[in-house]
Amino acid sequence: MHIPDGYLSPETCAIAYAAVVPVWIAASRRVTATLTTASVPALAVFSSVSFLVMMINVPIPGGTSVHALGAVAVAIVLGPWAAVIAVSVALAFQALLFGDGGVLAFGANALNMAVLMPFVGVWAYRLVAGRSALTSRRRLVAAGVGGYVGINAAALAAAVEFGIQPGLFHTASGAPLYAPYPLSQTIPAMALAHLTIGGAVEAVLTAGVLAYLVRVDVRRLVPQHPGVPVHAGPTSPARSRLGRLTPTRAALGALVVMVVVSPLGLLAPGGAFGEDAPGDLDLASLGLAAVPTGLNRLNGFWNHTVLRDYGFADGQNATLAYWLSALVGIAVVCSAVFAVGWLVARLGRRREPVAGPATDGQQVEP
Repeated sequence: MHIPDGYLSPETCAIAYAAVVPVWIAASRRVTATLTTASVPALAVFSSVSFLVMMINVPIPGGTSVHALGAVAVAIVLGPWAAVIAVSVALAFQALLFGDGGVLAFGANALNMAVLMPFVGVWAYRLVAGRSALTSRRRLVAAGVGGYVGINAAALAAAVEFGIQPGLFHTASGAPLYAPYPLSQTIPAMALAHLTIGGAVEAVLTAGVLAYLVRVDVRRLVPQHPGVPVHAGPTSPARSRLGRLTPTRAALGALVVMVVVSPLGLLAPGGAFGEDAPGDLDLASLGLAAVPTGLNRLNGFWNHTVLRDYGFADGQNATLAYWLSALVGIAVVCSAVFAVGWLVARLGRRREPVAGPATDGQQVEP
């Protein structure tokens, strides 16, 4: 789902940036108004988790692969505006450091995965969950549905962005300039991957995150669920052994596990649909005599990656390169989000009005 540079026209990329920049501004203001220093680590960890799960590719029939995103899980726990920031940061460093997704196409990728997915997913989650208690099974089902609906909404948006290119941008003879896939091909391809495997993986991830927090510290869910009862009954259920782990320790443990298993993404027989390098396109099956000129020209727009495609330049030691990419990625993403979040939280606290002594007969509330 990470659209590389060259597959979208410059005009499409510009429109995507124009659409997503106001959302980034709004998200920054919303998060700044509510972020506290205590919640900064959670935002940093969730951004790192989103980065890592996108590295773990799952093979699907037809020789391609899909991956989860974690955007709806972030939206449920921290709110959709925080998810916009967390996932956007992960996508930005994937593009800049590893060439996973384009820099010109970053606006479109963020619009699909960091904006559309969390908002649509959390809407579906709230619709299914209704007024059920945070500890109810219905809410876990709702989380799974939200993850499933959210990732498929993002996939559909990417399919449309791909599919409109040949009809809008082509040569006088009708040859496509950018993405060569029509809507009749992009929509079925993305739907097959995400209505089946991709949606199921995202549903399990989202429901799993919620289930863990419900068992460990359900209070962390209360701020994003105002007015929702915590327990269905008058008493809270007994905590299991799982509850002995703090959410912070569990999150760090999950990051370690995901780093260790990240090379499983190398087992996928092929890349995701629409992410082929120009030289890897099957021109004959597309009815083309040559690679589309615009795609070929813009595909190498950004060449300043650290580990392109999460590997070394010589292609050797693929597993080691994947591990190194995972470590570099979470270090950069987590550090960036933590530093910016901490600064924003501190500045927000300084701007809060400080209660002074009562004057003119007015009393200051304690």
